[in-house]
Amino acid sequence: MIQLVLARHAKSDWADEGLDDHDRPLNDRGRRDAPAVARAVLRAGVRPEVLLSSTALRARETAAVFARTFDAEVTEQSELYLAEPDRLLAAARAAGNDEVMVVAHDPGMSALVSRLADRDVRMVTCAVAVFTWHDGTWDDVDAVAPDEYALFTP
Repeated sequence: MIQLVLARHAKSDWADEGLDDHDRPLNDRGRRDAPAVARAVLRAGVRPEVLLSSTALRARETAAVFARTFDAEVTEQSELYLAEPDRLLAAARAAGNDEVMVVAHDPGMSALVSRLADRDVRMVTCAVAVFTWHDGTWDDVDAVAPDEYALFTP
């Protein structure tokens, strides 16, 4: 079984206009939404073995919430910051596990989820898409429609 979990970071704080985009933290709504969505994903029986995160602060903070919920560790990857869909998918494949979560950014996240779901999906902040191929391998991802698809939003 292959399970790919794709999460857009939770809502970030824009109060400090001088702050570099990479250094923006979560705002109150983001800190509230992330644990609620993480619990909903866990209740659905999803518990990724590996968590990959962009190095941007808002993504790292979101990934940390999911990691606590799933009792997993986060691996930060700078190439996930504002990554294109193919880069996001390549990182998940390269993780070497069957159940992988990637926490990153739009527009790449919405584009990849839309491509895998074969429909237009707008990944709002803190949205999580779960794709499952029951008898598949990573070679099936992006080549064969998933057996299951679920979308969790705040």
